[in-house]
Amino acid sequence: MLKSNFWDNKNVLITGHTGFKGSWMCQVLSRLNVNISGFSLENQISRPNLFDLLQLRKKINDNRGDLTNKSTCFEVINETKPDILIHMAAQAQVKQSYINPVETFNTNVLGTINILEAARKSNSIKAILVITSDKCYKNNETKHAYKEDDKLGGNDPYSSSKACAEHISRSFYKSFFMENNIGLATARSGNVIGGGDW
Repeated sequence: MLKSNFWDNKNVLITGHTGFKGSWMCQVLSRLNVNISGFSLENQISRPNLFDLLQLRKKINDNRGDLTNKSTCFEVINETKPDILIHMAAQAQVKQSYINPVETFNTNVLGTINILEAARKSNSIKAILVITSDKCYKNNETKHAYKEDDKLGGNDPYSSSKACAEHISRSFYKSFFMENNIGLATARSGNVIGGGDW
């Protein structure tokens, strides 16, 4: 359960806010006293689009741009001055990663580096949540559910890019954020289904 007193008047930046999970994150946080900013490309995958159906442009500060452009990442963080960064933006489809592996690695690896580097230079950020995937685990073809301390890996480009995002996040936390008391966690999301997923 989200506690409104924690979220009260926080500035939150959500990358990937136009996607399925990002739209739901915006919808949930919009019901609390949160100042929400989003940073994303236009959603080209889903028609109809949950972000548009929920009329989220009216509820948040909607910014468009590409994570692979480092200066754009710096600009959006400087302009929005978030207390909390929720990094959800990704090339999120395994099939697409086979079709265009370079785009997948650029978005999921370089994009994560760019947004964390911009966060590192920020004076406002207190906490960061990086959403990756349960595909980040090395698939040993066993039938047990993954545990957080299982080995990371990934044979396909998507899974590998998500394992990389985990390593990048840990490196930035240990090297930069920990010493400045800035929290950083990752969440390894599995396949999510629900309303608005067409």
